[in-house]
Amino acid sequence: MELPQKRKRISHELTNSQPSNREATPSTSTNGQAGGFVEGSILRITMHNFLTYDHSEVFPGPKLNMIVGANGTGKSSIVCAICLGLAGKTAVLGRGDKVGLYVKRGCNKGSVEIELYRASGNLIITREIQVENNQSSWMLNKKHASQKAVEEAVKQLHVQVGNLCQFLPQEKVGEFAKMTNVELLEATEKSVGPPEMYEFHCELKTFRSKERELENVCKEKANFLEKAKQRNERNKLDVERYYMKKRHLDRIQMLEKKKPWVEYETARKELEGVKKEREEMKRKLKSLKEAQEPLLRKIRSVESQLQPIEQQMKEMTASIREASQKCKQKHDQLELRNKEVDDIRQDLSLKQTEEADRQKRIGHTKLMIRDLQRELQNMDSMEDVTPQIEAVNAELKNIQEEKAKLESESLDLRRDKDEANGEFRRLQNRLRSLEDMMKVKEDKLRSRFNDTYKALMWLRNNRDRFEGNVHEPMMLVINVRDTRHAKYIESHIPLNDLRAFVFQRQEDMERFMAEVRDSQKLRVNSVIAPAESCSNRPPSRSLETLKRYGFFSYLRELFDAPEEVMSYLCYQYKVNDVPIGTEKTKSMIEMVIREVQLRMIYTAEEKYTVKKSYYSNNVVSSNSALRPSQFLTTTIDADERRHLEEQMRAAERQVQRIDERMAAIREQQTKLDRRDNELRAKKKKLSELKGKKRQLEQKISTKQDSLRQMEQNEINLQAIEEETNAKIAAVNNKKVAIMEEYLRHMQSKARLNMEKVYLALQSAGLSAEKTKLETDCRDSSSELKRAEVAYTKLDQIKNNLLATCKTLMKRASEICNMIPGETAVPEELHAAFGQLPNTLDEIDAMLNEEKTRAECFTGLSDAVVEEYNRREKEIQNMEKELDDKTNALTTYRQNIAEAKERWLNPLKQLVDQINERFSDFFRSMQCAGEVDLHSENEEEYDKYGIRIRVKFRSNTQLHELTPHHQSGGERSVSTMLYLMALQELNRCPFRVVDEINQGMDPVNERRVFDIVVRSACGVNTSQYFFITPKLLQNLQYAEQMTILCVHNGPHMLPPNKWNEKAFLRRAKRRHVP
Repeated sequence: MELPQKRKRISHELTNSQPSNREATPSTSTNGQAGGFVEGSILRITMHNFLTYDHSEVFPGPKLNMIVGANGTGKSSIVCAICLGLAGKTAVLGRGDKVGLYVKRGCNKGSVEIELYRASGNLIITREIQVENNQSSWMLNKKHASQKAVEEAVKQLHVQVGNLCQFLPQEKVGEFAKMTNVELLEATEKSVGPPEMYEFHCELKTFRSKERELENVCKEKANFLEKAKQRNERNKLDVERYYMKKRHLDRIQMLEKKKPWVEYETARKELEGVKKEREEMKRKLKSLKEAQEPLLRKIRSVESQLQPIEQQMKEMTASIREASQKCKQKHDQLELRNKEVDDIRQDLSLKQTEEADRQKRIGHTKLMIRDLQRELQNMDSMEDVTPQIEAVNAELKNIQEEKAKLESESLDLRRDKDEANGEFRRLQNRLRSLEDMMKVKEDKLRSRFNDTYKALMWLRNNRDRFEGNVHEPMMLVINVRDTRHAKYIESHIPLNDLRAFVFQRQEDMERFMAEVRDSQKLRVNSVIAPAESCSNRPPSRSLETLKRYGFFSYLRELFDAPEEVMSYLCYQYKVNDVPIGTEKTKSMIEMVIREVQLRMIYTAEEKYTVKKSYYSNNVVSSNSALRPSQFLTTTIDADERRHLEEQMRAAERQVQRIDERMAAIREQQTKLDRRDNELRAKKKKLSELKGKKRQLEQKISTKQDSLRQMEQNEINLQAIEEETNAKIAAVNNKKVAIMEEYLRHMQSKARLNMEKVYLALQSAGLSAEKTKLETDCRDSSSELKRAEVAYTKLDQIKNNLLATCKTLMKRASEICNMIPGETAVPEELHAAFGQLPNTLDEIDAMLNEEKTRAECFTGLSDAVVEEYNRREKEIQNMEKELDDKTNALTTYRQNIAEAKERWLNPLKQLVDQINERFSDFFRSMQCAGEVDLHSENEEEYDKYGIRIRVKFRSNTQLHELTPHHQSGGERSVSTMLYLMALQELNRCPFRVVDEINQGMDPVNERRVFDIVVRSACGVNTSQYFFITPKLLQNLQYAEQMTILCVHNGPHMLPPNKWNEKAFLRRAKRRHVP
């Protein structure tokens, strides 16, 4: 019992990241072997921003760990964390190829931390993943480390996440059966064999490969040695002639080496002569420059006199500019004073114009008063309009009351319309949700049967081409009333019919199939409903008579379908006569088959088919497990849909009635508004007549007041003119003062201009003298220039000769293979050069003679001699190598015999142990299986492999496990049992298997689960991780197991708020009757 170790091993998943309360620090384990953990077992897994997790910690147990949770909750994320956290490659997982893809979407980085048990102190491995550059950083026990150091630490603990026998992720389950026998042997050796077994195997393969290589090498070398000796005998005479030719060529080479030295010596002597001429011209050039120096001194003296004069002229120019600026300022001030005088005169003109305008307005106002007084006298004779105004007011009041009633009714109607529209939208949303459920069903159809989906789209666009009813594929129109019952319908109706179209008329079906199957080449099915409806056909027996056997319904009552579809199913598959039972039915199935005498019945999880022999009248029954529903789990309530459509039509009619009444009200309101406007216009006209007399009296009074005001506002023009003249006189006085300053500045400017003219005359005289001196200097410079040109030419010739000498020296050095920088003829060439001519003509003559003699030896090449010499050396080397290879081959054969004995005997024992456990597991399942070591040739060690052979039915032979011969469920069972056979032999610290039970039938799944529990919870077993999205009911569990439940959702509690005891108390209270 290891309950103390299980209490805290609960995994939590967070939707909002929360920090962990546990500080992961390196520590020495106190519960290692005592707690059941072996060296390298996983104590803790911490994930942060990893795949589906914000933050989560997992504490597995030392034995079997069941990780259970619905699809998509994050079970496989834990598997990915184990692989990547232990330096595994992304290719092992079969998901994304980039490690950055494993960071939670929307985050920049994520991390995985894994704590492994180690007797000398636990090992904590931390991996932080960066999304931006797809890189990872590693830490060992909170200290930065390289990935290679992590891989070495993991390897020392015998962890192999790349070995399918130890680590089998969900995406790689199918690849286990695809492994060749050789690959399976290598994986098994690495997983359960001694550490040296796989090394011995690799060593054997290497020895055998090298043995084959040595055998081939010895044979090839012996043949090549004999052929080389024969070829050298044939080439011996050609080699002797080649050496005679080589002597002539050597003399030619020596002549060619001496020739550049003779050329160099000739060029060197010429260079020495040019250098002497250059030095003489240099001395002449110097004497000419000394004779020209007095003229240059006079030119510099004139320039020194010119410089201060030019400086004074610049200062005069600045002073003149300043005086001009002051004159401009005074001129601008005079212009401002003139403008001021104009403004004063304009003000006087405005006052005169204003007074004239006042006199005109006084005369005009008096004329208007006389006209208004005459009009007032004419108004005294008109009648009273008050009774007419009162009658109009009474009618207006009646119209307002009528309009208020209509407005109140309009508001009520508008409120009713808003309520009706709100109800319509609510119904529309509900209907849309039902249509979305239909869209889910259509997506399933498209993903599984794309041709049928294309035909469905064509049918919806061309329904007008058919006369009778045409129903879409049955899986779309069948609505299961309870999704738990969908498995019965899918097990009873074949898949080909579930995706078939149902037609009412034969000609419609033929037209449809001609289009989609013949023209569009789509693979679709179609059926025709019976001419006489069978949808209401009664069952052969009343349901009341079957309830005592546990039957609760006939198949027809579990779903809804259109009339023609239900008729076809009743006619073809007797859904009206197939009862559905419960576990009670299963418990008394023999009695049910004997007494009920129905051809087909269903229990809770199985389908029974009953047949009666035509010869012996014996009853034969067969049963099969119900497969999970795939297409009918999404249900749509047809009655609710029809009811919603009727309610929507009623709401539309109500809105239409309200709109009609509101239109009538608006028409009445328009008429009332028109009459109201007419009455108001009449009232306005009468009111204007009544108030016109009073208005005239008021206008006369107003005009008289205005006249008195204008007469009082008389302007005194004489006083204003006197004031204006005084202002103009004051401004003129200021203008006089400004003009005096202006004249003073003009005089100063004239004086400065005169002084500048005198300085300009002095500057012109000095410039003329300087020009004359420069002309004399240029005349004396012509001879100097000719001397400079001659000197430059000699210098160029000298440089060219120097470059030529260097080139010739470099060429001579290169030909003689001299050290760079060395200028003397090498000592070894002195004697040879002494025997050769010393002039270029003699050297050329001897060169032609030697070349002619060398050309007489034709048909020879260096390659022949090189090949001869090379072959002589090869013959010697091959004789030595052949002896060495022969000795090495003898040594390798001895090593192979010793390595084979060390490897093969322990391997056979290991395979026998695996076979014994594997066979026991299969016998416990009433099946057969064996494991053996297979090889077609005992000496081909790279062809050795483990062969797995199984049989699941008693009437078949053992067949090798392949990806094609067995079904998916049989491959899963075989893979699982092979892995369990390795469990007790395993030297690896843990094993991971992800969702391998998918595809197993319930019987095999239950058997395999029992084997897993027995094997993984044994005494000498290592840690085991078993991931599954679902478990069968009533399985047998062991106390050593650890159950890790993975939950996911937007309302998950963070780890620091999770209370396991409170959760268990609530669960117990909920189940107490």
